[in-house]
Amino acid sequence: MVMCSGGIKTYLSLIKFSHTVFALPFAIIGYFVAVDKTGALDWKVLALVVLAMIFARSAAMAFNRYLDRDIDKLNPRTKNREIPAGKIAPAKALWVTVMNSVLFIIVTYFINDLVFYLSPVALFVILFYSYTKRFTSFAHFVLGAGLGLAPIGAYLCVVQRFDATPVLLSFLVLSWVSGFDIIYALQDEEFDRKYGLKSIPAMLGMAKSIGLSIGLHVISAGIIVYIGVLNAYGLLYWVGAAIFIFFLIYQHVIVGKGDLSKINLAFFTANGISSMVYMIFYLAELLLR
Repeated sequence: MVMCSGGIKTYLSLIKFSHTVFALPFAIIGYFVAVDKTGALDWKVLALVVLAMIFARSAAMAFNRYLDRDIDKLNPRTKNREIPAGKIAPAKALWVTVMNSVLFIIVTYFINDLVFYLSPVALFVILFYSYTKRFTSFAHFVLGAGLGLAPIGAYLCVVQRFDATPVLLSFLVLSWVSGFDIIYALQDEEFDRKYGLKSIPAMLGMAKSIGLSIGLHVISAGIIVYIGVLNAYGLLYWVGAAIFIFFLIYQHVIVGKGDLSKINLAFFTANGISSMVYMIFYLAELLLR
């Protein structure tokens, strides 16, 4: 990830580097699903996949912070973020966006022609998300779709065609991320209504939003089970799947009674752990069977 001036910690905070844990494990899964299919393990390509993920997400997050700087200044929850707090100038955040976008495209050039040609499309989707709260309540699904590009994108880095398992993984990420982003957005329900911003909680209210999030996570659980059945995976996969589904349930238990004070626990801890554990057991299944 490219920095300009200022402390490294400040820029890592700007792009929420720790949140890479949500999509990166699925990119790595997508890569190794392709390796399992072809036997073509190439550590250089894997390194490029990881770099592409980091650059793309850094660009998207910096752009989100740049675009939302005036909104963040008004919101008590976000007024201490780097740009409204004056720790990073808006122009520098935009610079981070541009440089990471360029590096993302350069990295894809060294992978293969298909992902290089598709890289502007992927970049458009993940950057476009930052605009969506201004005109649609379904912004959560755009975020899910953007992160859902990770497993199919990584798969295409090895196998230059679409297949069932990576596509299912992408839909898994879409439903999972959309579901937990709706939970996260509950914190800003009243703020969004007041300032005319669009979100599922602002449109539906807390109870219906939580219900929709549960429905999306039921779909996520169903996809996880279907992936295991489709590929006739063994015990290791099912242990990882069970743990992932447990954390889906756990985050809803945390916020099920409308206790917003525990949303960060549900959002960061539960989802971060579940994605990492699912990846570990999925890779163990692929490598040891």
